[in-house]
Amino acid sequence: MLHCFFTAWAQVPRTDTVPADTIVNNMEMRGAPAIQTRDTTIKHILEELQKVTDSDKQNSNAIQGLLQGKEIDNLTKYELVRNNLINASETYYLLNKKIIDLKSRTTTNNLDVFITSLNNPESKELGFSFSDRIVELVEKVVLKGKADKGERNGKIVESTKSIINSPIFQSFTSLTPPLAIANSVMNFLHSVSVNNKQISQKTLQEFEKELNKYVVYYTALNDANQKFEFGLNFNKDQLNLLQDNLYDHLMFTASALKFQLPQRGNKPIAETMNTFFLDEFKKEKVVDFFDKLEVKYTKGKRIDYELLLRENPNLKEVNNQLEDLILQTKRFENLYNEYFSLLDSYYTKVNNSLKIAQDNGLADKNLIENKQTEFRNLKNEAVTDIQASINIKELYNNTDKIKYRYRIF
Repeated sequence: MLHCFFTAWAQVPRTDTVPADTIVNNMEMRGAPAIQTRDTTIKHILEELQKVTDSDKQNSNAIQGLLQGKEIDNLTKYELVRNNLINASETYYLLNKKIIDLKSRTTTNNLDVFITSLNNPESKELGFSFSDRIVELVEKVVLKGKADKGERNGKIVESTKSIINSPIFQSFTSLTPPLAIANSVMNFLHSVSVNNKQISQKTLQEFEKELNKYVVYYTALNDANQKFEFGLNFNKDQLNLLQDNLYDHLMFTASALKFQLPQRGNKPIAETMNTFFLDEFKKEKVVDFFDKLEVKYTKGKRIDYELLLRENPNLKEVNNQLEDLILQTKRFENLYNEYFSLLDSYYTKVNNSLKIAQDNGLADKNLIENKQTEFRNLKNEAVTDIQASINIKELYNNTDKIKYRYRIF
């Protein structure tokens, strides 16, 4: 640029020998363009110099902007990983705790006592004892009111009582004893009728008809019990499977964070995970892990986030796998809701069985309605207790903090 300046300066005509207006007039007469004066040439050169300076400054700013943008991007990635894994440590703990709690709540003492009482042949919850009613029907229908007439009739009554009081039936009072007892008594009477001409087929049919009024009620109650128990067992199996999957996911995360992994051995998975959360995998220790990591990669007053992420690629992978953890919380939510659906279905079926008892004249209407009210209250109490104990909202609030949709590469 200086070379151009001095070259232009040398070419400017000297005005001390030739008047400027003469030069201009001569050039105009020849038709040539006017030559710039010395002042305008310098101005043009200075403008060009300024353009070059501005261009260099813009390039420098752009380069600095790219470098700064890259650093901010790495910082954003790191902060996402750090926050996600700290919040995930709490999610692991909460999900495991709530799985254990729901598994332990698959039955409730008050409901169990109520249903067992209704299904107990000796119980008089509905105003009658099934065992007593069977003996009464044998005496009234089969023996025509002549139970005390003759030794044979007395033996039939005693044998009937012996069947009812059999230790076999006394050993399982929660599901099918009434049905098993009814079936055994009918088989006994059919066998007796072979050698006892006083017990006709018509008599047995009449006895069976009256007995069936009770059998239908107990069959409906038994069906409700069996389906509820089957549903609970399936729910519990699914919770066990979910806990196994949670354990595998936790071990993957803990390994990436360099935690000492637990030795499961022959211990139940619940015990293993509880011990791990109590002694090792805590939120505070996860925070401490990242604090130490930042110190390690601090250079001067700045943390080298790019190097940190490059040398710890497992952190990115764990972050990108957090969606699986969220899906596990969703699976737990489904099993949690299914439990209440089971309770609702069970409540409906038990009420239907009580209605059958009323329709068949086995119990008074007011008594049946009282039992239905009692059962509804027990069911609502069980729902409230489980909701309060598990507190599903606590799990929701924690998982909302995990930005699992943002993947880092």
